[in-house]
Amino acid sequence: MTKISMTVNDKAVSRDVPDNTLLVEFIRENLRLTGTHVGCDTSQCGACVVHVDGKAIKSCTTLAASVDGATVTTVEGLANGKELHPVQQAFKDNHGLQCGFCTPGMIMSATDMIARYQASGEELTEAAIRHELEGNICRCTGYHNIVKSIQDAAAKMANA
Repeated sequence: MTKISMTVNDKAVSRDVPDNTLLVEFIRENLRLTGTHVGCDTSQCGACVVHVDGKAIKSCTTLAASVDGATVTTVEGLANGKELHPVQQAFKDNHGLQCGFCTPGMIMSATDMIARYQASGEELTEAAIRHELEGNICRCTGYHNIVKSIQDAAAKMANA
């Protein structure tokens, strides 16, 4: 057993967990934050993406103990109370989801992507978005409305 402590969605948490506990298991089973999904267990689909210290990572292949002391944000932590984060709102407005299974990971990847591109001053083109989403699999939408959602959110966040 290992005692881990971190900040998750602005709340300090501390638990004793088996050494082999994955971050996604810690988030879902210990903290009961079920927005982070387990889709493949092999880091292929991206449904498990969360932010650790502001960077998107796949939590299904990350040991919880390796992020001891870190700040973790899950999809539940993006909204400001009842006000959705601009990326969440854009996915809603642009029908960027169908079954919704991949959506939390897509939103977390998109949030990281937009922040990185805006910080660098680089243009976030459709081609760049599609390239960035290669680590996220959607089996329903064909990606068109996901890309549209990310473009919409990026434009709104640039003007905020």
